[in-house]
This record gives sequence, structure tokens and C-alpha cells, in this order.
Amino acid sequence: MCKSYDEMKCKVTACCDPIRVLVTGAAGQIAYSLLYSIAKGDVFGKDQPIILLLLDISPMLPVLDGVVMELQDCALPLLKEVVPTDKEEVAFKDLDAAILVGSMPRKEGMERKDLLKANVSIFKSQGAALDKYAKKTVKVLVVGNPANTNCLIAAKSAPSIPKENFSCLTRLDHNRAASQVAMRVGVPTDNVKNVIIWGNHSSTQYPDVHHAKVTVSGTEMDVFDAVKDDEWLKGDFISTVQQRGGAVIKARKLSSAMSAAKAICDHMRDIWFGTPEGHFVSMGVYSNGKPYSVPDDLIYSFPVVIKDKAWKIVTGLQINDFSREKMDATATELVEERDTAVSFLGA
Repeated sequence: MCKSYDEMKCKVTACCDPIRVLVTGAAGQIAYSLLYSIAKGDVFGKDQPIILLLLDISPMLPVLDGVVMELQDCALPLLKEVVPTDKEEVAFKDLDAAILVGSMPRKEGMERKDLLKANVSIFKSQGAALDKYAKKTVKVLVVGNPANTNCLIAAKSAPSIPKENFSCLTRLDHNRAASQVAMRVGVPTDNVKNVIIWGNHSSTQYPDVHHAKVTVSGTEMDVFDAVKDDEWLKGDFISTVQQRGGAVIKARKLSSAMSAAKAICDHMRDIWFGTPEGHFVSMGVYSNGKPYSVPDDLIYSFPVVIKDKAWKIVTGLQINDFSREKMDATATELVEERDTAVSFLGA
């Protein structure tokens, strides 16, 4: 005898307690592309109920109400509750996952140090809120730019939460790099694995394919062998990935939203469920000064593997002089950002 729809729906959604997931900047365009995927189970699992906490600044609350109405109108069985708010004590309470999308964008005429100062204020406050209200096991993904340094400030402002619980988004750059290789070779993107984004989510990032593989006609080979154009891989390929965000803005008159949301989903899903055997992905994570001679006390993008919700930097990769120079250049930028931002922490 067939079960009723209500019985099947109950079986799907009653297997476990809801998790509490925060998205900040929730009235913005990235969140608008992101929230549906989270709420329908693309990130945390098809049988995982969700309570969504949506945080934005007070003037955006009317817009946020419209987002809530749309989520309700999607009639998603996994979405148990949506809480729109402008209050940190509400938004950060008992969180299992926090996706910090909102940040101060750079405005015309604003110097970089002014941008850093404004964002230090935001992420110092949100880090303190995580420390005070969230679960100590919370997984925190920082998206708002400058993402690496904002992530570091949030982590420093939440001393009771392990720094390993914090990461920043470089998966969008990782996806861009894989896509560029796939298009060049003429294969699907999932035929490309183990590209690396080193360093900062900025124009100094280093998209590295020296350790990447591509499958062509059933045969896995090194990317350099498949592409057969070293000049492109060491030139236009790198600059295209580095400048892709600007190219999207120039064409669309708006920043990347759909692709950023997809990358956020990829990043958080890998944290929750792990990376496939033999694959690594790029994430901005805390450096202790050991792997690849990257300076201590930075959030720096490395290749990582993930298991049981814990990341581990892939070690032992051979770094040639070409790569070393580019890895050091992006580290230098991050050290300067960190030192400037930390100088504002006590302000």
C-alpha cells in the first residue's frame, strides 16, 4: 500500500533536529542566490531540517521581509523556520553554521585602509557575537571582502572558538580556475581536479595548476600536458582568474552573485560531508607558519582535504620558483592587510 505524501514528508524531515544556519547580508544579491539552495537541502543534506537566521542592517529589514515571504512561498519541507533580524543576539544564538556574507563594500574615493577599518568594526562585533552566543562547534565561512582579513579579525574576536572553525571563501576562484582549464581542453569541468588557489582572495591570488589533473577521453593527465600551452597557463590563465570578478562587474554592472552562491554551497557542503578521495579543494584557513613557509597568523588559501568536518592542509607538494614567487607576493599583501587591520582592533 502506498504511503501518503504527508507520511513520506514526515519521514524525510523528522530524521534529526534542525540545524541553525546564519546568513548575514541576507537582503543582498549573493544571499538571494544562496538561500534557496540552503533551504532545499543542497548544502547540509536532503534530510537535514534547517532554521535560517537572516541578519542585515536595520534599513534593509523591509527588503528582508520580502525575502522571507519568498522563502515561505517556496514551500520547502526542510525549512522549519526563518528568522529575519537586525540584532546580533538573535542572529548568532546557538548556531551550527555561520555564513558571513555582509561587509562594507569599497566606495568611490575610499582608501584601502578606510575599507579595512570599516570592516574591522563589523567583523570584530560579529566575532564577539559568535564567541558569546554561538555553539563552540560552529563552522564559520567569511565571504564579505576583504574576506581573508575579515575572517582573521572574526577569529581573533572569538577566542573561545577554535581558529580551525573559521575559513574564508576562495572556492569561487578555485571553480573559475577549473572552468578555464576545462574550456581550454574541451572537457566537462568535473574532469578537472586539484587546481589550487594560493593566498588572498584578491588580484594577487595565485591560481596554480602544477598539481592539477584533467581527464581526457578516459585518460587522466597533468594539466600542462593536456593544455599544451605553457605560455597561456603561466600568463593569461592566471590573470583571467585573478581579474574575473572585475570582468563580471564590467559586463553585468553588478558583482558576482550566482557563481559566488554556488561556491559558498560547494565550500560548506565539503565541510559538512568531506572531500572525495584523491581530491583537494581551496579554502582560506589559518596558517601556523609551517606549511609552504607561509607566514604565521594569516588566513591564507591552501589546498585542503576535509574529513569529519575538519580540514587538513595538503602537504608535500613540490613548489617551483615560479610558484614560490607568486605565493610569497600574495602572502606579503596579506601581512600588510593583517597589520593594518589589527592596528584598528583596539580602536
